[in-house]
Amino acid sequence: MKGFYLLLAGVAVVGGGVLWYGSRATPAAAPSGPLPVAATDGFRGYALGSDSAPVEITEYSDFECPFCASFATVQMPVIREQLIATGKARWRYRDFPLPTHAYSRYAALAAQCGGEQGKFWQMHDQLFSNHQWAQTGKNPRGLFRDFARTSGLDLDKYDACMDGQRYAGRIQASVQEGEARGVKGTPSFFVNGRPYEGRSASDDFKALVDSLTKKHK
Repeated sequence: MKGFYLLLAGVAVVGGGVLWYGSRATPAAAPSGPLPVAATDGFRGYALGSDSAPVEITEYSDFECPFCASFATVQMPVIREQLIATGKARWRYRDFPLPTHAYSRYAALAAQCGGEQGKFWQMHDQLFSNHQWAQTGKNPRGLFRDFARTSGLDLDKYDACMDGQRYAGRIQASVQEGEARGVKGTPSFFVNGRPYEGRSASDDFKALVDSLTKKHK
């Protein structure tokens, strides 16, 4: 399995790390019924880094996407160390579950329910670091609950959030935002509001951020 993700890392770097849309099939875990959180709640995604960072990078991602998992586990730790922790960049995560992935919306909901308890990034890391769930085709409900437990969530509150699909509207709003900005696959990135077309590699992001930072000095 480790070799598999190393191979994916290479593909992501060479090919830009983008998994394009396939069919428009409805995902098995798509929300239905009334949405407890309105799409207009103003939420703009969970962010890492200083509000005063000169560069903001927005990532549109899908928890079931293998390229996204490769980016999150191989490139993102370096980006956190080199750019986010140093105050050079602020990173914003936006949900963009692809319609061809059966459980991507359910995974996004699990992360949002973690965020309700201040544990979004812990759930983000659990979902991507233990990405074998995405290859099994099995309902991951129980496994995601284990991730919630590992992340330190109150499981009763987590269960209520998941059962009520509390943040389904927020996820759909993020998808619509991405589509309006021309996102067609994951992971996709915007740097200071502009589409990023370079490689999804930490070195490339660092070079760009350093260049933009110099221009603003």
